[in-house]
Amino acid sequence: MALKRISYEFFPPQSLDASFRLWETVQALAPMRPDFVSVTYGAGGTTRKLTHDAVATIHRNYGLNVAAHLTCVGASKAETLAIADNYAAAGVTEIVALRGDPPKGDGSFAPHPEGFRDSVELVEALAPASRSASAPIPNATPRPPTPRPMCAG
Repeated sequence: MALKRISYEFFPPQSLDASFRLWETVQALAPMRPDFVSVTYGAGGTTRKLTHDAVATIHRNYGLNVAAHLTCVGASKAETLAIADNYAAAGVTEIVALRGDPPKGDGSFAPHPEGFRDSVELVEALAPASRSASAPIPNATPRPPTPRPMCAG
């Protein structure tokens, strides 16, 4: 029988109340010793700082193996690698490398002019620094077709 593995994924808190709920939840789940936990990265990189703060706090205060989400959206290669360096400085070297969703209102993903085109490029760039990175969906995430209008009558 294969061993079961468990992980939890958290959203970075965007309010004081949400922060309290997150820390209470992490404290309740930590004794279950998950293989790892991860913290998401908002669409378009909107929660970049909140994600970093949550990842660093979980790693520092709860001793859990934390995998930080990192996307290619809205940042140059240098900015993206600096974010990864900040995670490493906080003791977090596990990265979930994602292409990322476009910012709200943008129809499709367009890489930053000086950024990574996709998660495969990001993983390749992270490798020389001995960071552990994975790209769970290395190609573009399929989007559902545009719904057709229903005919009346």
